[in-house]
Amino acid sequence: MSKIHARPLNPLNPGLGAVLEDVDLNNLSDSDFDAIRTALYLHNVVCIKSQEKLTPKSQAELTRRFDPEAQSYGHGKTIDAKRSILHPDLKTVPHQPEVQVIGNGFVADYEGLKDITLKHPHHRTFHKTVIPDEEDLDCTRFYRWHIDAALYGRLNPPLVTSLLAVRVPAGRTQTLLYDDGTGDSLQVPLGTTAFVSGYTMFDILTPDQKQFALNSKIEYAPHPYVWMSNAKSRPDGLGMVSEDRELALNDLPPIESAADIQILPMVWQNPITKKFALQIHPSVVRKIHCRDGSIIDNLAQVRDIVHSLQRPGIAPQYVYAHDWQEGDLVLFNNHGVLHSVVGAFDKNEVRLFRQCNLAASSPPVGPEALSAQCV
Repeated sequence: MSKIHARPLNPLNPGLGAVLEDVDLNNLSDSDFDAIRTALYLHNVVCIKSQEKLTPKSQAELTRRFDPEAQSYGHGKTIDAKRSILHPDLKTVPHQPEVQVIGNGFVADYEGLKDITLKHPHHRTFHKTVIPDEEDLDCTRFYRWHIDAALYGRLNPPLVTSLLAVRVPAGRTQTLLYDDGTGDSLQVPLGTTAFVSGYTMFDILTPDQKQFALNSKIEYAPHPYVWMSNAKSRPDGLGMVSEDRELALNDLPPIESAADIQILPMVWQNPITKKFALQIHPSVVRKIHCRDGSIIDNLAQVRDIVHSLQRPGIAPQYVYAHDWQEGDLVLFNNHGVLHSVVGAFDKNEVRLFRQCNLAASSPPVGPEALSAQCV
């Protein structure tokens, strides 16, 4: 029996955030891994402390252990598309292509990468409205709520993402502003990663909203991160403003097959608790497929519907903002949480992280698949 113990970070919300204790990743037995996997799906975001010596290879191997048939990085080679909004944010570790380096500032030499300048995503480059320059280091926003997923082609959304904090700027906090007319705000550590539970997001829906979500699917845009590259985000980071700035289909890279367009359930199921998560990437939604066969294809309407479903779930009381320490290895259930980059850094504040996720070997399990299993 494993000695690994999960300590919830918030006893009032044990389903979002825990520290795993008595973990030796260099000597991880099958029972130890089973304990980590169980903790992940019970708490959905788990942190293993003091992993400074974890190599990129070991990080990739641990991430793959959650889905042994998974092979490629979650975005495959689509990350190389120069027009993708993801392109500036990630650097690939040369000797471990499943692992990406992210952060902020100049790094002379790291894991075979030389003289790289990392750019922490800043809301000024992505949001329709911005915080005034004079408040920039004191205040911040959620940059973009999302799931780690290509959402195009044969690349299924990864089951799990691992994040390792290699270098973390010290000490200050920022006031996170929703700037959406609600007055909502949150005090957060500098450069936090914010998480919300898709299970909570589903649980707090009205009965009518739950039925709609259980019986609807989202059609994502082709080449989604190129398609929306000219659009701007809402101030809460939860989806885009509709201004007809999306690229026309004939301006995108070729669509090789209609099957490459991903149509996924709105609701995905936890493999252990069996709970349902409202799991939608709001920035790249394009259509809603309804149970009766009708399709909602007015983009502004689609975005408004998705925002109305998701916005209650990012209220301040539901957000877990991880306070990063160097050596923290965080694993999160990418089929059950949304997350967002947060923070505005001074140019001399260097942040260095490693990220790994792998395109899943099978698509998410939604209510329709469960019903089919029962027939």
